[in-house]
Amino acid sequence: MSLPLQQIAPDFCVAPQLDPAAMAEAAAAGFKSVVNNRPDGEGGPGQPLSADVEAAARAAGLEYRYLPVNGAYQSPEEIEAMRALIDSLPKPILAFCRSGARSTKLFLQAMA
Repeated sequence: MSLPLQQIAPDFCVAPQLDPAAMAEAAAAGFKSVVNNRPDGEGGPGQPLSADVEAAARAAGLEYRYLPVNGAYQSPEEIEAMRALIDSLPKPILAFCRSGARSTKLFLQAMA
């Protein structure tokens, strides 16, 4: 598998939904942290649970944070929480959601 990455900033990339197996690949690619912006269950029973992705991320030596946000609206509190993660997590950071668009939008709002 090859990670479907889009670089948004020098130390920040986004991807569509990742599964637990992708965490070892993310670590091998040099990422230090992963942020999951997709709420559990949003994609139905086929979507991996955050807890399963987190376990795989930690096993691969990655920091992992779960910041689920709605695809259509991110609150000021969620934007600020993303900013705090960007500021505090080891870089580079890989964030994901359903398509990558929500994580991109959240990053851009957090950095504005």
